[in-house]
Amino acid sequence: MFGRRRKDIARGARVHLFAPTRDGGADFLAMTQSSKAYHRPWVFPATDMRHFRLYLDRVNNGRTYGFFVGRNEDDRLVGVVNINDVVMGGFRSGSLGYYADMELAGSGYMTEGLALILDHAFTVLNLNRLESNVQPANAASIALVRKIGFRKEGFSPKFLQIDDIWRDHERWAILAEEWFAISGQG
Repeated sequence: MFGRRRKDIARGARVHLFAPTRDGGADFLAMTQSSKAYHRPWVFPATDMRHFRLYLDRVNNGRTYGFFVGRNEDDRLVGVVNINDVVMGGFRSGSLGYYADMELAGSGYMTEGLALILDHAFTVLNLNRLESNVQPANAASIALVRKIGFRKEGFSPKFLQIDDIWRDHERWAILAEEWFAISGQG
């Protein structure tokens, strides 16, 4: 598991957030390789060190805010959440991407982790809005964003190219003020 010397970004009752780093590569790859069947066709995270390094480059170059979700009891990596395509200025928005360890899916860890992400996005990053674009048949992902308070805004045909196929997506979103009201911070 990950070294305890790293600094947590946020900590909840059952999970904590920390930054992706090179020394987390083995745990990351173990999770993505063992969960490959669970992730596809929804998302295709890195499953080898070369692609993991490319992911880290995106995070380190500021194009993506990346977060690892670790279980408090044993520091096990339970999932990854990314805030992609952040635009500041008058927009102050980003889009979420996330994936979990197949073995721990449905345990509530990602729900808590996503709540920590929303707190961070709306208070530390000072975003106004987050979107999650989800393929309509991805029931688990839709249940997750619905549970955390996102609302469905619409449907976008052939919205995003995944695995060389243009795929339809539902657009789900949440505003900072909506999250603050849900979480009791408003």
